[in-house]
Amino acid sequence: MVSALARFPLNAESEPLAAAYERVRGTSLALTIPLSAEDQVVQTIPEVSPTKWHLAHVTWFFEQFCLLAHDAGYRPFDERYHHLFNSYYLTAGEMHGRANRGLLSRPTVSEIHNYREHVDTAMLDLIGQRSDDPHFAFLVTLGLNHEQQHQELLLTDIKHVLFVNPLGPAYASAVPAAQAKPSVDAAPLRFLEIEGGQFEIGADGYGFCFDNETPRHRVLVVDHAIATRLITNGEYRAFIDDGGYRDPAVWLSDGWTKIRAEGWNRPLYWSEDMTREFTLQGWRDLDQSSPVCHVSFYEADAFARSAGARLPTEAEWELAARDCVVDGNLLDSGHLHPLASDGASVTGGRIDQLWGDVWEWTSSSYDAYPGFVPLAGSLGEYNGKFMCNQKVVRGGSCVTSRDHVRATYRSFFYPHDRWQFLGFRLAKNL
Repeated sequence: MVSALARFPLNAESEPLAAAYERVRGTSLALTIPLSAEDQVVQTIPEVSPTKWHLAHVTWFFEQFCLLAHDAGYRPFDERYHHLFNSYYLTAGEMHGRANRGLLSRPTVSEIHNYREHVDTAMLDLIGQRSDDPHFAFLVTLGLNHEQQHQELLLTDIKHVLFVNPLGPAYASAVPAAQAKPSVDAAPLRFLEIEGGQFEIGADGYGFCFDNETPRHRVLVVDHAIATRLITNGEYRAFIDDGGYRDPAVWLSDGWTKIRAEGWNRPLYWSEDMTREFTLQGWRDLDQSSPVCHVSFYEADAFARSAGARLPTEAEWELAARDCVVDGNLLDSGHLHPLASDGASVTGGRIDQLWGDVWEWTSSSYDAYPGFVPLAGSLGEYNGKFMCNQKVVRGGSCVTSRDHVRATYRSFFYPHDRWQFLGFRLAKNL
């Protein structure tokens, strides 16, 4: 087999592998500290997984693809866990149904913590023996990036769990006043004109990437303009007040069918009177200047059409972001919610809010790049088999780790998805 590292090289300047392993694994447990055991077993909709399932699944990933494959002396913590905590790797075996994860009262949260300790002890020992093996180092790094994805899902999912509770409990206390970003008026919505041409997008061969970011290839981009910030709650509220949810002319057919069938007339987590929204810090007044979030692709697209604009393509987004340092309202900031842009960073043609706040819907379908080859074996199921009927989102959100995103990063969701931190910016043809 061709070395995975040959296709997806690691950054030699990154932290030692064992230190990265302990840091990322420790973060997952830290995120559960505000939660009770009861919080961690609930599944509210099929898209949401219980917190304890996330903790176990990412552990299964290391057990399945690192320990069982590379440590002949390793003994599984409980062989039955392979069925319970496999997610969608059909070539690795059958799994417990996704929609039924909330029915598992056992193993308990405590038992899953013991499972993690068992695997961590074996993994750190194996890393000590094999960290110089490029193929093994790639597998561990892939597992750590996979765990960071589930850290984000853990927070996104627990938000929905707490939202459906009539008590409206908060995951975390509000950010201390000394750390809080003061409320500001949103910067004016401006568009930056970009000259088209032939450009290369995709991973450049330096540092970790997922297979769906490859290969680097040329794309033709037309002259266009891209908004310098995200669309705000206030702007989206104006779309609603102007009858946006009652005008079929601005909706894709599937979107119109969906909003009528589901009774959607506002973003998920907005109160019925549209004056408050539910956050990870509980219910609070709707900030008109903060980015709108928890909207589907259909809703983002309808807003864009009503504004005489469109959503950016993923190539347009990547070109805007490729020379920008990853810096924004990400998980590391501790806000756990999108923040308003005051336009301070929109200088010299800069575009604000590219990183963090909300995953940005693009108009691009989640397809394979020309010449795409998935990873060998079961890991080839990680991304490739989902390249149908989904849309690309870019940039990370307020619950994405800073060291997890980059300009070439492609995530993807179904057009109707809303439970994730999903928002958008506009683009226009010139």
